[in-house]
Amino acid sequence: MSTAASDKATPEKLTPVYGPTSEQPPLFDGTTRLYTAYICPYAQRVWITRNFKGLQNEIKLVPLNLQDRPAWYKEKVYPPNKVPALEHNGKITGESLDLVKYLDANFEGPSITPDDPAKKQFADELLSYSDTFVGSVFSSFKGDVANEVDPVFDFLENSLSRFNDGPFFLGQFSLVDIAYIPFIERFQVFLSEVLKYDITEGRPKLAALIEEANKLEAYKPTKVDPKQTVEAFRKRLSAQ
Repeated sequence: MSTAASDKATPEKLTPVYGPTSEQPPLFDGTTRLYTAYICPYAQRVWITRNFKGLQNEIKLVPLNLQDRPAWYKEKVYPPNKVPALEHNGKITGESLDLVKYLDANFEGPSITPDDPAKKQFADELLSYSDTFVGSVFSSFKGDVANEVDPVFDFLENSLSRFNDGPFFLGQFSLVDIAYIPFIERFQVFLSEVLKYDITEGRPKLAALIEEANKLEAYKPTKVDPKQTVEAFRKRLSAQ
């Protein structure tokens, strides 16, 4: 599971965003489509997976405007009206981590699932913790940030010490990194610029993870403009 050998992403021209007046793509015409949103971290997980496995030509992106979605998406494509969702083999399925695993199991390309039993078990533990991580950081925005987020980022730092055969959570790049990186990316920007908290201070392994992730061709085109992140999180904070 060598990252350098497996990072097969190639540049692509991003599809324009689908808004309320956009025509619906043909449904179940044999095309595999990833309904996504360029700003959504959950959808970004599946987008990174698609890129890493070199599936840009096999899976077409259908990016939606989350603030003003086309009505046909909920009515005809995916009633939960959330992203991501995958159109494949005559059905629509959702939920980001399920789709990450689905792409890995059903499409060609480098595996993002470890073979080693110890790494598999640790992967399950970290995936189970991911919602706690995300929720804890979000809930800290109106609290005592340092006291509330120190434990969760320390947990990540300690987790990155489990295996020493690479800079990622399981040593080599895997579905665990895909689960966490979209949120680490956004939290690093917002906590630093708005709340003056540096998630990498005293956490060299987390800093190394971010540095190595930023080198991945599969990840680079999925990154969000930091200004968009700050704006989105400010709105979330003001709504709390």
